[in-house]
Amino acid sequence: MKLGFAKLGAAALVGVALAAGSTMARTGDKNIVDTAVAAGQFKTLTTAINAAGLTATLEGPGPFTVFAPTDAAFAKLPAGTVQNLLKPENKAQLASILTYHVVPGAVTATDIVKLTEAKTVNGEMVAVSATGDSVMINNAKVITTDIPASNGIIHVIDSVLLPPRH
Repeated sequence: MKLGFAKLGAAALVGVALAAGSTMARTGDKNIVDTAVAAGQFKTLTTAINAAGLTATLEGPGPFTVFAPTDAAFAKLPAGTVQNLLKPENKAQLASILTYHVVPGAVTATDIVKLTEAKTVNGEMVAVSATGDSVMINNAKVITTDIPASNGIIHVIDSVLLPPRH
């Protein structure tokens, strides 16, 4: 079950990336992965999802909520971090990080602001804080909300979330 959720997390991340340009209330026609791939601006996330073996899961029925970091968010990590995580021997660690960006179910922006924390697919909790028009997931700012996909919702964030054990 954990592997399935890990795969889901990766796909969801891709979907968020693709849909980052607009906020829509209706359900998207494409799944999370297809949405992210079509965007063309989330190459790092897409590459990571593929390397972690999560594509098929994130193309699955869901629903999932993905907090998707942009390429700029990945670029803020220390030099060499992404390249190291993409190595085959680090596949489990990469999957853990990616699934830390995914929450089971469809959680809209309206729902998120009512939370103080949420349990991710990898089993760890993320902190949620809302102040005025700003929502933070741990130390990442949500920059675009409620991007619909056929199997969930994507919220774009400005930083990569790292689980407590990483």
